[in-house]
Amino acid sequence: MSRNILIVDDEEDVQAIAKLGLEMGAGWNVLTASSGQEALHVAANRQPDVILLDMMMPDMDGRATLQQLKANPATKTIPVILLTAKVQESDRESFTYLDVAAVFAKPFRPLKLAEQISEALGWG
Repeated sequence: MSRNILIVDDEEDVQAIAKLGLEMGAGWNVLTASSGQEALHVAANRQPDVILLDMMMPDMDGRATLQQLKANPATKTIPVILLTAKVQESDRESFTYLDVAAVFAKPFRPLKLAEQISEALGWG
């Protein structure tokens, strides 16, 4: 089954690698956004099956973007997976209280990404 995935990351390289991995690895349709503001717009209009959200972005970071996604009735039920380079124990604890499906560490393996997403969301 083809899924729609929204990748939100301010780094074009990360977007491109993830997009390639998901398209080649699973045949999924990949949408991209380079900022939190753009992500809010794309998510509301395109209703992706899941959002991969970078935590470290200029202007509106991942946490602020997540809060706005969850506050909007049009996007609050879309599962969100955080992408972060910060995976120390102290950082993980701060993610515990966020309404996210999973937290993936950067760098990730592009060809394993679809499998990780499916596993995190219980997609068979």
